[in-house]
Amino acid sequence: QVQLVESGGGLVQPGGSLRLSCAASGFIFSIYDMSWYRQAPGKERDLVATITTFGAPTNYADSVKGRFIISRDNTKNTLYLQMNRLKPEDTALYYCAAVRRSGNYWGRGTQVTVSS
Repeated sequence: QVQLVESGGGLVQPGGSLRLSCAASGFIFSIYDMSWYRQAPGKERDLVATITTFGAPTNYADSVKGRFIISRDNTKNTLYLQMNRLKPEDTALYYCAAVRRSGNYWGRGTQVTVSS
């Protein structure tokens, strides 16, 4: 059974940091590019960043470049998103996804709220 379970979200003040994790199981994690997406209330789900099977980050959204870092540990079947200098506009439900041509595998998301 394919599972992607996000964790690490929470409430943080502007300027703070959070590290999201996504634990994968039920599929061969290492052969898929992986992505983080986010969806704010009333908005579409947007791509935040993608990382290749070999760990090369790609496709950072302009709004997070220089602040967020995507990484992965194929030995632990885990995807990460280090989020620094957080802004209120980063508030969203964050999802991880395994990128597949036939349709991504998705997690259920973890909430990130940036507020003072």
